[in-house]
Amino acid sequence: MSEYMPEFLPKEVLEGLELARKRDSKRRSRLRVRTELGVYPILKLWDEGFTVARDNADQLRGLVGIYDGARHLYQALIVASHDDGFTMSFDFKRSTATTDRPALDYDQNEDAPVALLPHH
Repeated sequence: MSEYMPEFLPKEVLEGLELARKRDSKRRSRLRVRTELGVYPILKLWDEGFTVARDNADQLRGLVGIYDGARHLYQALIVASHDDGFTMSFDFKRSTATTDRPALDYDQNEDAPVALLPHH
């Protein structure tokens, strides 16, 4: 459970508070995790992993994409790490930042052309 929820509240009240918190987080966040099966809102993202709603967690495993809106941030290999009953946390086994250009794995000349013009 979250640290801000007192333990003396009835279970139904705690569940209602957690549902309201999740709804609010989903509205604010543009972060998403994408798999072959679908796209799921990320409630919290940190350097070593992320958290999603528990009801979305059954479909998540293996290689996924992490997006901020339409922008692809990372390609990651994930593993489930913590289930608190409301949310599920996943750790990155591997996370690779995406770029908008191909990797340069060779020595490029300083005077190499930036672009080529077509012949007309």
